[in-house]
Amino acid sequence: MRDGIDLETPSWGSELRETTRLAAPLAAANLLQMLTYAIDVIFIARLGDEPLAASSLAVALFGLVLWAMTALTGAVAPLIAEAIGARSPSFRPVRRATRMAVWLAVITGVIGMGLCLLLEPIMHATGQQKAIISLASEYNVVIIFSMVPMLLAAVLRNYVSALGRPIFATAITGLGIFVNAFANYAFIFGNFGAPELGLTGAAVATIITSIFTLVVYVIAIFADPALARYRIFYRFWKPDWHRFWQIVRIGTPIALTVTAEAGIFGAAAFLMGRFGAAELAGHTVALQLAALAFQVPFGVGQAATIRVGYFYGARDPVGIQRAGWVGLFIAIGFMSLTASAMVLAPHTLLSIYVDPYAAKNAALVGFALQYLVLAAAFQLVDGVQAVAAGALRGLQDTRVPMWIAIFSYWVPGFGLAIGLGFFTPLEGVGVWIGLAAGLAFAAVLLTWRWMLRERLALSVRPAT
Repeated sequence: MRDGIDLETPSWGSELRETTRLAAPLAAANLLQMLTYAIDVIFIARLGDEPLAASSLAVALFGLVLWAMTALTGAVAPLIAEAIGARSPSFRPVRRATRMAVWLAVITGVIGMGLCLLLEPIMHATGQQKAIISLASEYNVVIIFSMVPMLLAAVLRNYVSALGRPIFATAITGLGIFVNAFANYAFIFGNFGAPELGLTGAAVATIITSIFTLVVYVIAIFADPALARYRIFYRFWKPDWHRFWQIVRIGTPIALTVTAEAGIFGAAAFLMGRFGAAELAGHTVALQLAALAFQVPFGVGQAATIRVGYFYGARDPVGIQRAGWVGLFIAIGFMSLTASAMVLAPHTLLSIYVDPYAAKNAALVGFALQYLVLAAAFQLVDGVQAVAAGALRGLQDTRVPMWIAIFSYWVPGFGLAIGLGFFTPLEGVGVWIGLAAGLAFAAVLLTWRWMLRERLALSVRPAT
């Protein structure tokens, strides 16, 4: 036992309890984060179609860069878990890993800001309307300043989660929702004495929310004795280049994997747009429902990384085995429920986003119902591939899983999407079959690698 974390080899039942205890608040935080983004859309939509379209273009690039950089710095989680599992009498390994992740967050955040400034030439190259380009550029040059605090907050979220305090992530994300809504209302429309900034006000609200979130994480770390005792801000200026490059080595493949997955879903939207506005709208709604359901296995995958990492550090192959398989079983069980709901109650689910019985939505709903059946089919494989990848990250195995993901998403996945979508009468249904096939390939290959972990010596922690 360390900091309230049981590091003894668990029974199947105790591992189920521990994984659920860790995964539930992480999944809740993921769902709350989606709600935060939804609030932005709700407020911006009141400004009109052009501001909403402009913000969506800016957020598409900003979100992709932020997600990739978050995945890169997120490699600190298995390193912290390994150090805790190893029962080192010194707090130094955890402190130094977290410190270097913070350094990396600042460095990559600045680089990410520069990448986001490519938005305007990208919009010109893709033939966007001049009015949209102007609005998106104004919004973009403000929102990029939220990237560094967001990445720093993500590192601290990994720290508190790996130290057994995932509920902090849930609570802080929940508080951020209220701050975001208040700031949007104030700065978009000029309420509470704030200037009326329109779309730029939404970007200001994002900056305020990101700084608030970061500050609250810091306060929580100082206030909780189990978190404060590691003194992660002590001698903050002192580098540990071994740890820094270790995070980069483990995290870079994760970032590329995330980019590959986000890329295929982004490309699918462009493919669907070729078939018509109704097909694209139906695709968007169905995909939003699938993404909402995915936040739970995504949280389970994050928990699996930490739980496997504990036992990897402790050189406990039985603990590794049970932590990984329990995560997979939880994901399969939950995604079976969401898949059933998509088949048995699709209209109820669609009503979250649109009125499924309104005549004006008839075409959209018709396509969305077709895609939801296929979304139900890939719910299971999507959950499995997310948790299998998370369990392998707990073993600090990221390079081969990266190649598995890139191959799966872009060769059988995107290949089938194009082939069935454009060279058969299936059109949008064919694109969705391709997406499902890519996820299925990833799930099978990643699970196969997990099953071969002993033969491949993945479970063997190098001597330090």
